[in-house]
Amino acid sequence: MLSTIAFDADDTLWHNETLFSVTQAQFREILQRYVGDADIDARLYETEVRNLRLFGYGIKGFTLSMIETAIDVSGQQIAAHDIRRLIDFGKAMLEHPVELLDGVEAVIAALKGRFRLMVITKGDLFDQESKIARSGLADHFDAVEIVAEKDEATYRQIFERHALAADTVLMVGNSVRSDILPVTALGVRAVHIPYHVTWAHEQAGGDRPLPPGAHRLERIADLPALVDKLVSGAS
Repeated sequence: MLSTIAFDADDTLWHNETLFSVTQAQFREILQRYVGDADIDARLYETEVRNLRLFGYGIKGFTLSMIETAIDVSGQQIAAHDIRRLIDFGKAMLEHPVELLDGVEAVIAALKGRFRLMVITKGDLFDQESKIARSGLADHFDAVEIVAEKDEATYRQIFERHALAADTVLMVGNSVRSDILPVTALGVRAVHIPYHVTWAHEQAGGDRPLPPGAHRLERIADLPALVDKLVSGAS
């Protein structure tokens, strides 16, 4: 009965977290000149999580959290030119080319026409819309949903809005917390494809066995073969 395949975007279709990791290393290098061996990563993470309710997910919130952390950690001593560098980091991230993961184009081409394809992603609306447009994949998707959070209530609203029964949908993503646990709780099947770097906030649930109805693949190139098995009823 499978009719719809929904994909997460960041770190499922294209690289994303590596860009944050590189920028955070640059941030750490700047701050170490002010505070030495302080746990800068932990302080930034605390600020990011605290700010999620205000800024949501994405590069803009990350940039503002870097600036706030820099001011706090340095005791308000950080120089204006270093604040300017942090702003420039954020702009560079927003303008960075969209780099598809290996195999993504072939997988989308193989599934297009056989299934209704969707993107369900969270983050800043402008940034996510821009990445989808620049990815070259936009025309392959029948629907795009950009949301503030990925929880059971949000997924339920999406599936109801598109008149999708749970047993007709397959969700594909790299985050157990956001892409697997909420949908399987609704009776939707899911595929977890881990990315080599995962933000700490998304690691929740990643160390537990996958719930019933979920599968794990090492690479997205293996997805069409798994889909064929699910369609045929093979375990």
